[in-house]
Amino acid sequence: MRMDGRRESGNVDDRRGQRSGGRFGSGGGGNIFGGGAGGGNGLNILSLIISMISLFKSSKNSGGGNKGGGGCGCIGLIVILVLGYFLLSGGGLGSLLGGLAGGEGGGFNPAVIFNTDGEGDSDYTPTAEEEELARFSKQVFAGTEDVWTKIFAQNGLTYECPRLVLFTDYVSSGCGNASSSTGPFYCSADQCVYIDLSFFKDMRRTIGADGDFAYAYVIAHEVGHHVQYLLGDLSRIHQQQSRASEKESNQLSVRLELQADFYAGIWAYHDNKMFNSLEDGDIEEALNAAQKIGDDYLQKKARGYTVPESFNHGTSAQRSRWLKMGIQTGDLSKRDTFTPRYESL
Repeated sequence: MRMDGRRESGNVDDRRGQRSGGRFGSGGGGNIFGGGAGGGNGLNILSLIISMISLFKSSKNSGGGNKGGGGCGCIGLIVILVLGYFLLSGGGLGSLLGGLAGGEGGGFNPAVIFNTDGEGDSDYTPTAEEEELARFSKQVFAGTEDVWTKIFAQNGLTYECPRLVLFTDYVSSGCGNASSSTGPFYCSADQCVYIDLSFFKDMRRTIGADGDFAYAYVIAHEVGHHVQYLLGDLSRIHQQQSRASEKESNQLSVRLELQADFYAGIWAYHDNKMFNSLEDGDIEEALNAAQKIGDDYLQKKARGYTVPESFNHGTSAQRSRWLKMGIQTGDLSKRDTFTPRYESL
């Protein structure tokens, strides 16, 4: 992406190096890879896969397993299997970690495990790479402000800018506490987008989704949830989910996520029109990321097969299709993911 000379957003709360305490509360939102920020709907699929794979590799490399010497290979495998079952069978981690939840909705409270206390970390020093990612994220966020302010004005509406919160390891949001394993997420209770910049490294290392436009897609997707909040779709769908069966709720979640992907594409189209920001290969980077974060791809990567009834973010084909439609058309009138037949999305 061409970002030289682009402004950085001033709507940024940089909490990197800080610790947070608290508990899950109310509010709604979502993240790009799974689960929601509001009400403690669970950790996202990609981050748990990252954690499970890392744990398994560590247990193998430690020389543990059935041998002596205090190895943890067997225990690590058990943890992987248990977490994988609860995540990929369509159940939430709230049922697994219910005893650790400190708030409403059975959410995960990292403060219980990690003993976070809200104080700063005096040993924290950002790397040059992280500082560059922070600058880039602020520029992308500024771009979303410019694009959506213009689009809303063209439709007789006023765009209320969200805030971008950068954090390290743990953060306290209007929707409660979260850890970096939650992945990037949007919280409607405080209208903030939260991201630990290490997530971009995890994308590259674990699923091979890399590139500046792939990272921009992640941010623009979360801002898409804010657009849904401002237009009333987020609360409307969450109300419907509260009365729906698990299967119906998952399908409604897919519709929300696909629309957020479409909004990310809408942003890219108009940002390029305004700033000539896209370079050769950028669109391919984002489409590759969309394909790599489909529910079917992630489930198959984790256990070799899929459970379509548990999909709550959309398949690789669906996600790339809606993102591509937004990038190619820039047409907000095509945003309806709620009325078409589910099978045709």
